[in-house]
Amino acid sequence: MQSKLSPLAPLVRARRRRPRRGGRPHVIYLAIGFPPAAKSSAYRMRETANQFAARGWDVTVITLADESWEREYGLDHTLSVGVDPRISIVGLPLTRVDLETDLRAFSEARSLRPQQWIDQQRKQELQVFPEPVFGGWRPELEKAVLRVHREHPADLLMTTCAPYVNLAATWRLWDEHRVPYVVDFRDGWSVDVIGGGAAFAENSPAGRWEKRVLAEARAVWCVNEPIAQFYRDRYPALADRVRVVRNGYDEDCVPSTNHRPEPATGLTFGYLGSINFPPALLDSVLTGWRIARREQPLLARSRFEVRGHIGAGALREANAHMELLRAAASDGVEFGGPLPKAEVAAAYGRWDALVLMLVGGRFVTSGKVYEYAASGLPVLSAHEMDHDAATVLAGHPLWTGAVGLDPRRLATSFSEAARLALEATDDERAAARAHALRYARSAQLAPAVAEVTAAITGATATTGQISVGTSTEGGQA
Repeated sequence: MQSKLSPLAPLVRARRRRPRRGGRPHVIYLAIGFPPAAKSSAYRMRETANQFAARGWDVTVITLADESWEREYGLDHTLSVGVDPRISIVGLPLTRVDLETDLRAFSEARSLRPQQWIDQQRKQELQVFPEPVFGGWRPELEKAVLRVHREHPADLLMTTCAPYVNLAATWRLWDEHRVPYVVDFRDGWSVDVIGGGAAFAENSPAGRWEKRVLAEARAVWCVNEPIAQFYRDRYPALADRVRVVRNGYDEDCVPSTNHRPEPATGLTFGYLGSINFPPALLDSVLTGWRIARREQPLLARSRFEVRGHIGAGALREANAHMELLRAAASDGVEFGGPLPKAEVAAAYGRWDALVLMLVGGRFVTSGKVYEYAASGLPVLSAHEMDHDAATVLAGHPLWTGAVGLDPRRLATSFSEAARLALEATDDERAAARAHALRYARSAQLAPAVAEVTAAITGATATTGQISVGTSTEGGQA
Protein backbone atom coordinates (compact mmCIF):
# COMPACT_ATOMS: atom_id res chain seq x y z
CA MET A 1 0.00 0.00 0.00
CA GLN A 2 1.59 3.23 -1.14
CA SER A 3 0.79 6.48 0.63
CA LYS A 4 1.44 9.90 -0.83
CA LEU A 5 0.52 13.46 -0.05
CA SER A 6 1.51 15.98 -2.70
CA PRO A 7 0.46 19.58 -3.36
CA LEU A 8 -2.66 20.05 -5.41
CA ALA A 9 -1.60 21.04 -8.92
CA PRO A 10 -3.31 23.61 -11.19
CA LEU A 11 -6.37 22.32 -13.04
CA VAL A 12 -6.30 21.34 -16.69
CA ARG A 13 -9.19 21.21 -19.15
CA ALA A 14 -9.05 18.34 -21.63
CA ARG A 15 -11.45 15.68 -22.83
CA ARG A 16 -9.05 13.35 -24.60
CA ARG A 17 -8.53 10.07 -22.74
CA ARG A 18 -4.95 8.85 -22.72
CA PRO A 19 -3.93 5.20 -22.93
CA ARG A 20 -3.99 3.08 -19.81
CA ARG A 21 -0.73 2.68 -17.94
CA GLY A 22 0.59 -0.80 -18.64
CA GLY A 23 -2.74 -1.84 -20.07
CA ARG A 24 -4.38 -1.99 -16.63
CA PRO A 25 -7.57 -0.02 -16.06
CA HIS A 26 -7.40 2.69 -13.41
CA VAL A 27 -10.09 3.51 -10.88
CA ILE A 28 -10.04 6.60 -8.70
CA TYR A 29 -11.85 5.74 -5.47
CA LEU A 30 -13.16 8.79 -3.64
CA ALA A 31 -13.50 7.25 -0.18
CA ILE A 32 -13.46 9.69 2.71
CA GLY A 33 -13.10 7.36 5.69
CA PHE A 34 -10.68 4.81 4.20
CA PRO A 35 -8.38 2.99 6.66
CA PRO A 36 -6.82 3.79 9.02
CA ALA A 37 -9.80 6.03 9.83
CA ALA A 38 -11.60 4.43 12.78
CA LYS A 39 -15.00 4.63 11.10
CA SER A 40 -17.55 1.92 10.44
CA SER A 41 -17.53 2.78 6.72
CA ALA A 42 -13.82 1.90 6.50
CA TYR A 43 -14.62 -1.83 6.31
CA ARG A 44 -16.76 -1.46 3.19
CA MET A 45 -14.29 0.92 1.59
CA ARG A 46 -11.36 -1.40 2.18
CA GLU A 47 -13.15 -4.40 0.66
CA THR A 48 -14.30 -2.37 -2.34
CA ALA A 49 -10.76 -1.19 -3.10
CA ASN A 50 -9.37 -4.70 -2.57
CA GLN A 51 -11.93 -6.21 -4.93
CA PHE A 52 -10.99 -3.75 -7.68
CA ALA A 53 -7.29 -4.50 -7.16
CA ALA A 54 -7.99 -8.25 -7.27
CA ARG A 55 -9.74 -7.80 -10.63
CA GLY A 56 -6.70 -6.18 -12.21
CA TRP A 57 -7.36 -2.49 -11.62
CA ASP A 58 -4.86 0.13 -10.59
CA VAL A 59 -6.58 1.71 -7.58
CA THR A 60 -5.99 5.22 -6.27
CA VAL A 61 -7.89 6.07 -3.10
CA ILE A 62 -8.56 9.70 -2.24
CA THR A 63 -9.28 10.22 1.44
CA LEU A 64 -8.12 12.49 4.26
CA ALA A 65 -4.71 12.62 5.87
CA ASP A 66 -4.34 10.66 9.09
CA GLU A 67 -4.13 13.84 11.15
CA SER A 68 -7.67 14.77 10.10
CA TRP A 69 -9.15 11.61 11.63
CA GLU A 70 -7.42 12.19 14.95
CA ARG A 71 -9.88 15.04 15.54
CA GLU A 72 -12.89 12.82 14.94
CA TYR A 73 -13.06 9.14 15.95
CA GLY A 74 -9.33 8.54 15.80
CA LEU A 75 -7.22 5.97 13.94
CA ASP A 76 -7.13 2.18 13.87
CA HIS A 77 -3.98 1.10 12.09
CA THR A 78 -4.98 -2.55 12.31
CA LEU A 79 -7.55 -1.72 9.62
CA SER A 80 -4.73 -0.89 7.23
CA VAL A 81 -3.16 -4.32 7.55
CA GLY A 82 -5.75 -5.81 5.21
CA VAL A 83 -5.40 -3.16 2.47
CA ASP A 84 -3.95 -4.62 -0.74
CA PRO A 85 -0.39 -3.18 -0.98
CA ARG A 86 -0.90 -2.35 -4.68
CA ILE A 87 -3.43 0.33 -3.74
CA SER A 88 -2.18 3.93 -3.74
CA ILE A 89 -3.61 6.31 -1.16
CA VAL A 90 -3.78 10.08 -1.47
CA GLY A 91 -4.41 11.78 1.88
CA LEU A 92 -5.78 15.32 1.67
CA PRO A 93 -5.09 17.85 4.44
CA LEU A 94 -8.78 18.65 4.95
CA THR A 95 -10.02 18.98 8.51
CA ARG A 96 -13.20 19.75 10.42
CA VAL A 97 -12.48 23.08 12.04
CA ASP A 98 -15.54 22.66 14.26
CA LEU A 99 -13.79 19.74 16.00
CA GLU A 100 -10.71 21.78 16.95
CA THR A 101 -10.15 21.50 20.70
CA ASP A 102 -7.08 23.72 21.09
CA LEU A 103 -8.42 27.00 22.46
CA ARG A 104 -5.27 28.77 21.29
CA ALA A 105 -6.37 28.14 17.71
CA PHE A 106 -9.79 29.78 18.23
CA SER A 107 -10.52 33.14 16.66
CA GLU A 108 -11.87 35.94 18.81
CA ALA A 109 -15.32 35.47 17.26
CA ARG A 110 -15.34 31.74 18.07
CA SER A 111 -14.11 32.30 21.60
CA LEU A 112 -16.70 34.97 22.46
CA ARG A 113 -19.69 33.76 20.46
CA PRO A 114 -19.24 30.02 19.75
CA GLN A 115 -22.79 29.32 18.57
CA GLN A 116 -22.84 32.31 16.22
CA TRP A 117 -19.45 31.22 14.90
CA ILE A 118 -20.81 27.71 14.17
CA ASP A 119 -23.90 29.17 12.49
CA GLN A 120 -21.72 31.35 10.26
CA GLN A 121 -19.53 28.35 9.38
CA ARG A 122 -22.57 26.38 8.28
CA LYS A 123 -23.83 29.24 6.09
CA GLN A 124 -20.46 29.50 4.37
CA GLU A 125 -20.30 25.74 3.78
CA LEU A 126 -23.77 25.67 2.25
CA GLN A 127 -22.80 28.42 -0.17
CA VAL A 128 -20.08 26.16 -1.60
CA PHE A 129 -22.13 22.94 -1.65
CA PRO A 130 -25.50 22.12 -0.05
CA GLU A 131 -24.12 19.96 2.75
CA PRO A 132 -23.37 21.36 6.20
CA VAL A 133 -19.99 20.61 7.78
CA PHE A 134 -18.42 19.21 4.59
CA GLY A 135 -19.62 21.52 1.82
CA GLY A 136 -16.52 23.70 2.06
CA TRP A 137 -14.32 20.78 1.03
CA ARG A 138 -15.63 20.93 -2.54
CA PRO A 139 -12.78 22.95 -4.17
CA GLU A 140 -9.99 20.76 -2.78
CA LEU A 141 -11.78 17.52 -3.61
CA GLU A 142 -12.33 18.66 -7.18
CA LYS A 143 -8.68 19.64 -7.54
CA ALA A 144 -7.59 16.30 -6.13
CA VAL A 145 -9.53 14.11 -8.57
CA LEU A 146 -8.42 16.26 -11.52
CA ARG A 147 -4.78 16.08 -10.44
CA VAL A 148 -4.87 12.29 -9.97
CA HIS A 149 -6.56 11.89 -13.35
CA ARG A 150 -3.94 14.06 -15.03
CA GLU A 151 -1.10 12.03 -13.51
CA HIS A 152 -2.74 8.64 -14.19
CA PRO A 153 -5.79 8.84 -16.48
CA ALA A 154 -8.80 7.14 -14.94
CA ASP A 155 -11.20 4.73 -16.62
CA LEU A 156 -13.64 4.93 -13.72
CA LEU A 157 -14.40 7.06 -10.69
CA MET A 158 -15.89 5.16 -7.78
CA THR A 159 -17.39 7.56 -5.26
CA THR A 160 -18.87 6.68 -1.89
CA CYS A 161 -21.03 8.93 0.24
CA ALA A 162 -21.16 10.39 2.87
CA PRO A 163 -19.89 13.05 2.71
CA TYR A 164 -22.10 13.98 -0.22
CA VAL A 165 -19.77 16.75 -1.32
CA ASN A 166 -17.93 13.89 -3.06
CA LEU A 167 -20.62 14.16 -5.72
CA ALA A 168 -19.33 17.60 -6.73
CA ALA A 169 -15.85 16.21 -7.44
CA THR A 170 -17.43 13.25 -9.25
CA TRP A 171 -19.38 15.58 -11.49
CA ARG A 172 -16.37 17.80 -12.14
CA LEU A 173 -14.35 14.88 -13.49
CA TRP A 174 -17.28 13.78 -15.63
CA ASP A 175 -17.94 17.29 -16.91
CA GLU A 176 -14.34 17.91 -17.92
CA HIS A 177 -13.11 14.45 -18.92
CA ARG A 178 -16.21 12.24 -19.27
CA VAL A 179 -14.82 9.67 -16.86
CA PRO A 180 -17.69 7.25 -16.08
CA TYR A 181 -18.62 6.83 -12.44
CA VAL A 182 -20.46 4.67 -9.96
CA VAL A 183 -22.06 6.10 -6.82
CA ASP A 184 -21.96 3.94 -3.70
CA PHE A 185 -24.66 5.76 -1.79
CA ARG A 186 -24.67 3.41 1.19
CA ASP A 187 -27.46 5.10 3.15
CA GLY A 188 -28.60 7.50 0.43
CA TRP A 189 -28.88 11.28 0.52
CA SER A 190 -32.44 12.34 -0.23
CA VAL A 191 -33.91 9.55 1.89
CA ASP A 192 -34.39 10.20 5.60
CA VAL A 193 -33.19 6.85 6.89
CA ILE A 194 -34.17 7.64 10.47
CA GLY A 195 -37.58 9.23 10.07
CA GLY A 196 -38.51 7.66 6.71
CA GLY A 197 -39.56 9.51 3.56
CA ALA A 198 -37.66 12.24 1.72
CA ALA A 199 -34.99 14.30 3.43
CA PHE A 200 -35.32 17.17 0.95
CA ALA A 201 -37.31 18.18 -2.13
CA GLU A 202 -36.19 17.45 -5.68
CA ASN A 203 -36.15 21.17 -6.50
CA SER A 204 -33.96 22.07 -3.50
CA PRO A 205 -30.23 22.79 -4.05
CA ALA A 206 -29.36 19.32 -2.71
CA GLY A 207 -32.15 17.76 -4.78
CA ARG A 208 -30.91 19.34 -7.99
CA TRP A 209 -27.36 18.17 -7.30
CA GLU A 210 -28.46 14.62 -6.57
CA LYS A 211 -30.68 14.37 -9.65
CA ARG A 212 -27.98 15.73 -11.96
CA VAL A 213 -25.23 13.41 -10.72
CA LEU A 214 -27.31 10.25 -10.51
CA ALA A 215 -28.69 10.77 -14.02
CA GLU A 216 -25.25 10.03 -15.53
CA ALA A 217 -24.13 7.34 -13.07
CA ARG A 218 -23.33 3.90 -14.47
CA ALA A 219 -24.70 2.36 -11.29
CA VAL A 220 -25.99 3.41 -7.88
CA TRP A 221 -25.32 1.12 -4.94
CA CYS A 222 -27.49 1.08 -1.81
CA VAL A 223 -27.12 -1.00 1.34
CA ASN A 224 -30.65 -2.41 1.50
CA GLU A 225 -33.78 -2.90 -0.56
CA PRO A 226 -35.93 -0.15 1.06
CA ILE A 227 -33.34 2.51 0.18
CA ALA A 228 -32.92 1.08 -3.31
CA GLN A 229 -36.67 1.14 -3.87
CA PHE A 230 -36.84 4.73 -2.64
CA TYR A 231 -34.41 5.72 -5.41
CA ARG A 232 -36.18 3.67 -8.05
CA ASP A 233 -39.42 5.45 -7.17
CA ARG A 234 -37.83 8.90 -6.96
CA TYR A 235 -35.93 8.57 -10.26
CA PRO A 236 -37.75 6.02 -12.50
CA ALA A 237 -35.22 6.46 -15.30
CA LEU A 238 -32.52 5.28 -12.91
CA ALA A 239 -34.36 2.14 -11.76
CA ASP A 240 -32.41 -0.42 -13.80
CA ARG A 241 -29.09 0.99 -12.54
CA VAL A 242 -29.88 0.81 -8.82
CA ARG A 243 -28.23 -2.12 -7.06
CA VAL A 244 -28.51 -3.49 -3.52
CA VAL A 245 -24.96 -4.08 -2.25
CA ARG A 246 -25.18 -4.91 1.42
CA ASN A 247 -22.38 -4.21 3.87
CA GLY A 248 -21.71 -7.73 5.11
CA TYR A 249 -19.10 -8.91 7.59
CA ASP A 250 -15.37 -9.60 7.38
CA GLU A 251 -14.63 -13.24 8.04
CA ASP A 252 -11.63 -12.43 10.23
CA CYS A 253 -13.96 -10.54 12.60
CA VAL A 254 -15.93 -13.56 13.75
CA PRO A 255 -14.61 -16.31 16.04
CA SER A 256 -14.19 -19.83 14.72
CA THR A 257 -15.46 -21.20 18.04
CA ASN A 258 -17.25 -19.84 21.10
CA HIS A 259 -16.32 -20.49 24.72
CA ARG A 260 -18.71 -22.37 26.96
CA PRO A 261 -20.81 -20.21 29.32
CA GLU A 262 -20.14 -20.57 33.05
CA PRO A 263 -23.48 -20.09 34.86
CA ALA A 264 -21.85 -20.08 38.29
CA THR A 265 -19.91 -16.92 37.52
CA GLY A 266 -22.52 -15.34 35.27
CA LEU A 267 -22.69 -14.47 31.58
CA THR A 268 -21.11 -11.65 29.61
CA PHE A 269 -23.34 -9.70 27.25
CA GLY A 270 -21.57 -7.52 24.71
CA TYR A 271 -22.26 -4.55 22.46
CA LEU A 272 -19.78 -3.50 19.79
CA GLY A 273 -20.35 -0.52 17.51
CA SER A 274 -20.53 3.25 17.34
CA ILE A 275 -22.67 4.70 20.10
CA ASN A 276 -24.35 7.38 18.02
CA PHE A 277 -27.99 6.62 18.74
CA PRO A 278 -30.14 8.83 21.00
CA PRO A 279 -29.42 8.58 24.74
CA ALA A 280 -33.07 7.56 25.26
CA LEU A 281 -32.42 4.30 23.36
CA LEU A 282 -29.44 3.48 25.57
CA ASP A 283 -31.52 4.35 28.64
CA SER A 284 -34.24 1.91 27.57
CA VAL A 285 -31.72 -0.89 27.13
CA LEU A 286 -30.04 -0.22 30.48
CA THR A 287 -33.43 -0.09 32.19
CA GLY A 288 -34.37 -3.42 30.62
CA TRP A 289 -31.05 -4.84 31.80
CA ARG A 290 -31.73 -3.69 35.38
CA ILE A 291 -35.20 -5.24 35.36
CA ALA A 292 -33.83 -8.54 34.07
CA ARG A 293 -31.10 -8.54 36.75
CA ARG A 294 -33.69 -8.04 39.48
CA GLU A 295 -35.76 -10.97 38.23
CA GLN A 296 -33.08 -13.46 37.13
CA PRO A 297 -30.36 -14.61 39.57
CA LEU A 298 -28.16 -15.64 36.63
CA LEU A 299 -28.34 -12.15 35.14
CA ALA A 300 -27.80 -10.58 38.55
CA ARG A 301 -24.26 -12.00 38.51
CA SER A 302 -23.70 -11.26 34.81
CA ARG A 303 -21.91 -8.40 33.05
CA PHE A 304 -22.78 -6.12 30.13
CA GLU A 305 -19.70 -4.89 28.28
CA VAL A 306 -20.09 -1.93 25.92
CA ARG A 307 -17.35 -1.21 23.36
CA GLY A 308 -17.19 1.45 20.67
CA HIS A 309 -16.76 5.13 19.88
CA ILE A 310 -18.78 7.69 21.82
CA GLY A 311 -18.77 11.25 20.48
CA ALA A 312 -16.16 13.11 18.46
CA GLY A 313 -13.84 16.04 19.06
CA ALA A 314 -14.36 17.75 22.40
CA LEU A 315 -17.40 15.53 23.06
CA ARG A 316 -15.49 12.27 22.75
CA GLU A 317 -16.59 10.20 25.75
CA ALA A 318 -18.00 13.36 27.33
CA ASN A 319 -21.75 13.32 26.72
CA ALA A 320 -25.09 11.98 27.95
CA HIS A 321 -24.26 8.44 26.82
CA MET A 322 -21.24 8.34 29.10
CA GLU A 323 -23.29 9.64 32.01
CA LEU A 324 -25.77 6.79 31.55
CA LEU A 325 -23.03 4.19 31.31
CA ARG A 326 -21.24 5.47 34.40
CA ALA A 327 -24.51 5.46 36.34
CA ALA A 328 -25.02 1.81 35.33
CA ALA A 329 -21.62 0.63 36.59
CA SER A 330 -23.20 -0.75 39.78
CA ASP A 331 -25.46 -2.87 37.57
CA GLY A 332 -22.55 -4.74 36.00
CA VAL A 333 -22.24 -2.42 32.97
CA GLU A 334 -18.71 -1.70 31.79
CA PHE A 335 -17.56 0.66 29.04
CA GLY A 336 -14.24 -0.35 27.52
CA GLY A 337 -13.85 2.24 24.76
CA PRO A 338 -13.17 1.56 21.07
CA LEU A 339 -11.97 -1.87 20.01
CA PRO A 340 -9.26 -2.23 17.32
CA LYS A 341 -10.35 -4.37 14.40
CA ALA A 342 -7.65 -6.93 15.19
CA GLU A 343 -9.35 -7.62 18.54
CA VAL A 344 -12.94 -7.92 17.31
CA ALA A 345 -13.00 -11.70 16.86
CA ALA A 346 -11.49 -12.23 20.31
CA ALA A 347 -14.21 -10.06 21.88
CA TYR A 348 -16.97 -12.08 20.24
CA GLY A 349 -15.15 -15.20 21.32
CA ARG A 350 -15.29 -14.32 25.03
CA TRP A 351 -18.87 -12.99 25.09
CA ASP A 352 -21.93 -15.14 25.67
CA ALA A 353 -24.61 -13.04 23.96
CA LEU A 354 -24.82 -9.85 21.91
CA VAL A 355 -27.00 -6.76 22.27
CA LEU A 356 -27.79 -5.05 18.96
CA MET A 357 -28.68 -1.42 19.67
CA LEU A 358 -29.78 0.45 16.55
CA VAL A 359 -31.59 3.64 15.64
CA GLY A 360 -34.06 4.02 12.79
CA GLY A 361 -36.41 1.59 11.07
CA ARG A 362 -36.83 -0.15 7.75
CA PHE A 363 -34.31 2.08 5.93
CA VAL A 364 -31.52 1.26 8.42
CA THR A 365 -29.51 -1.97 8.47
CA SER A 366 -26.19 -1.14 10.18
CA GLY A 367 -22.94 -2.93 9.47
CA LYS A 368 -22.59 -4.74 12.78
CA VAL A 369 -25.75 -6.83 12.36
CA TYR A 370 -23.87 -9.04 9.90
CA GLU A 371 -21.03 -9.71 12.34
CA TYR A 372 -23.54 -10.39 15.06
CA ALA A 373 -25.41 -12.85 12.85
CA ALA A 374 -22.18 -14.68 11.96
CA SER A 375 -20.81 -14.82 15.50
CA GLY A 376 -22.58 -18.02 16.53
CA LEU A 377 -23.93 -16.16 19.60
CA PRO A 378 -27.46 -15.30 20.70
CA VAL A 379 -28.49 -11.87 19.40
CA LEU A 380 -30.80 -9.57 21.36
CA SER A 381 -32.41 -6.85 19.21
CA ALA A 382 -32.89 -3.40 20.74
CA HIS A 383 -34.45 -1.46 17.86
CA GLU A 384 -37.81 -0.78 16.27
CA MET A 385 -39.72 -3.85 15.14
CA ASP A 386 -39.98 -2.62 11.53
CA HIS A 387 -36.23 -2.48 10.94
CA ASP A 388 -34.06 -3.83 8.13
CA ALA A 389 -31.82 -5.53 10.69
CA ALA A 390 -34.80 -7.79 11.36
CA THR A 391 -34.73 -8.74 7.67
CA VAL A 392 -31.12 -9.86 8.04
CA LEU A 393 -31.80 -11.78 11.25
CA ALA A 394 -35.06 -13.43 10.17
CA GLY A 395 -34.61 -17.19 10.47
CA HIS A 396 -31.48 -16.89 12.65
CA PRO A 397 -31.78 -19.73 15.19
CA LEU A 398 -30.29 -17.73 18.09
CA TRP A 399 -32.16 -14.44 17.61
CA THR A 400 -34.55 -13.29 20.35
CA GLY A 401 -36.68 -11.34 17.87
CA ALA A 402 -37.51 -7.66 17.48
CA VAL A 403 -39.70 -6.45 20.36
CA GLY A 404 -39.21 -2.69 20.10
CA LEU A 405 -37.68 -0.52 22.81
CA ASP A 406 -40.01 -1.01 25.76
CA PRO A 407 -37.77 -1.79 28.78
CA ARG A 408 -40.12 -4.50 30.07
CA ARG A 409 -40.00 -6.34 26.75
CA LEU A 410 -36.24 -5.87 26.54
CA ALA A 411 -35.90 -7.44 29.98
CA THR A 412 -37.68 -10.51 28.64
CA SER A 413 -35.30 -10.55 25.69
CA PHE A 414 -32.29 -10.45 28.04
CA SER A 415 -33.68 -13.49 29.83
CA GLU A 416 -34.30 -15.29 26.54
CA ALA A 417 -30.78 -14.50 25.31
CA ALA A 418 -29.38 -15.92 28.55
CA ARG A 419 -31.39 -19.09 28.06
CA LEU A 420 -30.14 -19.46 24.49
CA ALA A 421 -26.54 -18.87 25.61
CA LEU A 422 -26.81 -21.74 28.08
CA GLU A 423 -28.82 -24.18 25.99
CA ALA A 424 -27.61 -23.62 22.41
CA THR A 425 -26.07 -26.76 20.93
CA ASP A 426 -23.05 -26.88 18.66
CA ASP A 427 -25.38 -27.64 15.77
CA GLU A 428 -27.49 -24.57 16.52
CA ARG A 429 -24.40 -22.36 16.68
CA ALA A 430 -23.19 -23.82 13.38
CA ALA A 431 -26.61 -23.15 11.87
CA ALA A 432 -26.41 -19.54 13.05
CA ARG A 433 -23.07 -19.10 11.28
CA ALA A 434 -24.39 -20.82 8.16
CA HIS A 435 -27.39 -18.49 8.13
CA ALA A 436 -25.01 -15.53 7.83
CA LEU A 437 -22.66 -16.93 5.19
CA ARG A 438 -24.46 -15.13 2.35
CA TYR A 439 -23.64 -11.86 4.10
CA ALA A 440 -19.85 -12.23 3.99
CA ARG A 441 -18.58 -8.84 2.81
CA SER A 442 -16.61 -10.25 -0.10
CA ALA A 443 -19.66 -12.22 -1.25
CA GLN A 444 -21.66 -8.98 -1.29
CA LEU A 445 -19.11 -6.78 -3.03
CA ALA A 446 -17.45 -9.19 -5.49
CA PRO A 447 -20.47 -9.47 -7.84
CA ALA A 448 -20.99 -5.69 -7.81
CA VAL A 449 -17.35 -4.98 -8.65
CA ALA A 450 -17.42 -7.71 -11.32
CA GLU A 451 -20.44 -6.08 -12.94
CA VAL A 452 -18.78 -2.66 -12.99
CA THR A 453 -15.54 -4.14 -14.33
CA ALA A 454 -17.44 -5.81 -17.18
CA ALA A 455 -19.30 -2.61 -18.04
CA ILE A 456 -16.14 -0.49 -18.16
CA THR A 457 -13.50 -2.88 -19.52
CA GLY A 458 -15.55 -5.54 -21.29
CA ALA A 459 -14.14 -8.28 -19.06
CA THR A 460 -16.40 -11.22 -18.29
CA ALA A 461 -18.59 -10.45 -15.30
CA THR A 462 -18.15 -13.58 -13.24
CA THR A 463 -20.15 -13.31 -10.05
CA GLY A 464 -18.10 -15.63 -7.91
CA GLN A 465 -16.28 -14.37 -4.85
CA ILE A 466 -12.67 -13.32 -5.33
CA SER A 467 -10.39 -13.89 -2.38
CA VAL A 468 -8.47 -10.72 -1.60
CA GLY A 469 -6.39 -12.25 1.12
CA THR A 470 -3.70 -13.42 -1.31
CA SER A 471 -2.29 -11.91 -4.45
CA THR A 472 0.05 -12.87 -7.23
CA GLU A 473 1.52 -9.38 -6.96
CA GLY A 474 2.39 -9.31 -3.30
CA GLY A 475 -1.07 -9.07 -1.77
CA GLN A 476 -1.19 -9.36 1.99
CA ALA A 477 -2.34 -12.66 3.44
